Amino acid sequence: MAIDFVVLWVDGQDPHWRSECEAHRDTSTGDNSAKRYRNWDQLHFLFRSFEYFTPWVNKIHFVTWGHLPKWLNINHPKIQIVEHKQILPQSVLPTFNANPLEINLHRIKGLTEQFVYFNDDTFILRPLKENYFFSKGLPNDMCVFNAIFLDSISHIRLNNIQVINRYFNKLDRTKRLLFKIFTLQYGLTQIRSLLLLPWPQITGFYDPHQPQPFLKRTFSELWKKETTLLNNTTSTKFRSNTDVSQYVFRYWQLMTGNFHPRSFRDTFTIPVQNPTDVDLASTFVRNAKYSMLCINDEIEKIDKNIFNTYNNKLSDAFTTLLPHKSSFEI
Repeated sequence: MAIDFVVLWVDGQDPHWRSECEAHRDTSTGDNSAKRYRNWDQLHFLFRSFEYFTPWVNKIHFVTWGHLPKWLNINHPKIQIVEHKQILPQSVLPTFNANPLEINLHRIKGLTEQFVYFNDDTFILRPLKENYFFSKGLPNDMCVFNAIFLDSISHIRLNNIQVINRYFNKLDRTKRLLFKIFTLQYGLTQIRSLLLLPWPQITGFYDPHQPQPFLKRTFSELWKKETTLLNNTTSTKFRSNTDVSQYVFRYWQLMTGNFHPRSFRDTFTIPVQNPTDVDLASTFVRNAKYSMLCINDEIEKIDKNIFNTYNNKLSDAFTTLLPHKSSFEI
């Protein structure tokens, strides 16, 4: 079956977008920190990786507020531009929150049943085959129980888990999915599941924070069951503690058994906070140490010159790995 990619992007430097954002910021108590919208200007490297490492992709759905990268070849036959107004009702627009968009991805016109969702900070560094993300029509994923840790989105994680606990009994699911929850594929990571077995409820899941394979029908199924909750998230303009996120659909796939176990040993996530993190990420990119790498912006405030230094280091590393333009670039 055909596999589509979905990429969500915002240009935090667009003056028209910034004007709208500022107009609504004062009326919201949600999370609107700068790191949510900071543009590292490395999106073209992601598209290069699509062309060179996953040439089999059927179509790339590029979800945007309306602005577009100047380099993007919008006439490319594999690219479909999707504006927020095409998947969200007019009554909730504009939105400056990724969660409403992520939980409505199934509304993208023409989206294939099997698709992979990419944040703009997740990159492919090596050639991947079609069965990397899906096996026999099901997503390849890891089902490992975890404890929720405190951070800026811990409330959202808890909201996701509350939904899952309403529909699934942990003991029953563990018995039914025993060889999908405990498998050599997960390595030592599955120790988390073993240690959490005494807890009667699902306390959370281990999240690799990598490009996420989904079945479109998962979204439709959960929307039928949790219409009010999902509509409430859809209406939040900035990230809120009452939100659920796209991970609730991932957890649903895991607990229904609609996945094949896979290892994430060939992936890595770097929360970038300082020069050491930038140097490490740059080294991993240059050496293509992993198949997929997430470079997650965790910097609250940063001097413009320091940011440019960080950005240039990463761009140089990506240029070493992917020096040639793709057909997605003008």
